[in-house]
Amino acid sequence: MSREWESLTESQRAFMINAFEIDILPGVWGDLAEEDKERPAAELAPILLDLVDRGWVEVRRVVPWVTPDGNPGFQPGGAVPREALPEVLADPAEWEYPEGAMDWIGTLTLTETPEGWRVNRISPGEEAG
Repeated sequence: MSREWESLTESQRAFMINAFEIDILPGVWGDLAEEDKERPAAELAPILLDLVDRGWVEVRRVVPWVTPDGNPGFQPGGAVPREALPEVLADPAEWEYPEGAMDWIGTLTLTETPEGWRVNRISPGEEAG
């Protein structure tokens, strides 16, 4: 992992892993540092926004998609504009799993950017090279 990765807190890493997995936002709860798992979502938003501002993570909404063989599915849609994120992330419902087990359309999801990919996978030796 990169020097940047090594400098992240456990909860920052949880958001980065969530983005690598293209998981929905509620999926981060299981990976957070123990001391952060009981915090209100509004207190976690600055951790995520810091990663967005570094250019490592994007917040998107899940949109419908049709697979090449015609089956319905879903995928990340366009990025939520940065200026909208504080208000969006302040809504506790965004941090909860949707009512339907797999009804994720409209749910927030995290994706890593190319720079975030580099942070997750490049070792300090490769950085120097």
